[in-house]
Amino acid sequence: MQNKHKLTRNESIFLIKNNLDSVIYNSCILEGLNVTFPETQTILDGINAFNLKLDDITCILNLRDAWRGVLNNLDSELNLNYICLINSYVSRNESLKWRVLREGNVGISGTDYKPSILVKSEVEEELSKIFSIKTPNLRAIKLMLYGARSQLFSCENKRTSMIIANKVMIENGAGIITVPEENIIEFNKLLTDFYNTNDDTKIIKFIYNNCIFGIDYNN
Repeated sequence: MQNKHKLTRNESIFLIKNNLDSVIYNSCILEGLNVTFPETQTILDGINAFNLKLDDITCILNLRDAWRGVLNNLDSELNLNYICLINSYVSRNESLKWRVLREGNVGISGTDYKPSILVKSEVEEELSKIFSIKTPNLRAIKLMLYGARSQLFSCENKRTSMIIANKVMIENGAGIITVPEENIIEFNKLLTDFYNTNDDTKIIKFIYNNCIFGIDYNN
C-alpha cells in the first residue's frame, strides 16, 4: 500500500487545523451523537448551545482537547503512554477511568466478539509490530483498527484510536483520516465484520479509498 497523499508535515497540520470542526463533527456522528455541524462549530467557538445535552458538549470539547494534545506533541514518541495520554483527553468525565488500560471483560454492542483480558506486555508487543509497518497509511489504519477491536480502554476506544492514527498520518505528511457522514453506515458494517472475524482486508481498503484526505492542488 502506497501513501494516498504526499504532503509535508506543515501541510498536514494546516489541513487538520482548517478542517478540525468537520473532523470532530464526523467523530461525533460516528459515535451516534445527536448534534448538527453548526452546533459543533458553535461549541468549538466557545459559545453555549443550550439545546445540546451536557454529554454531547463534553464529547465535543474532549475531542478538541485531544486533538490539541496531538498537535502540541507531534514530536513525542508514539508509545502506549502516549496513547493513554490521548485517551485521558477523550474520556475525561465520560468514563469511570481514563488513561489506564482496561481491566476485566467487556463486550462490543452489535457483535458476538469478546475482547480478551489485556496484558500490558502483550499490548506493547502488538503495538511494536504495528509501529514497524513502513507505510504510514497502512500503519495508521492498522493502529486505529487494533485500538478499536482490542478495546484498550474502558471507554472511547474508536475516538482515541482514530486520533492516535492521525498522529501517524500528520507527522508523516500523509493527510488525515476521518469518516465522512455519508460513509458511516458502510464503515460501521465493515467494522462490525472486522470485530467478528479479525479479517481487516475489506475495511482497510474502504478506509483507504473513502476516509483519507489530503490537499488537492489541482482544484
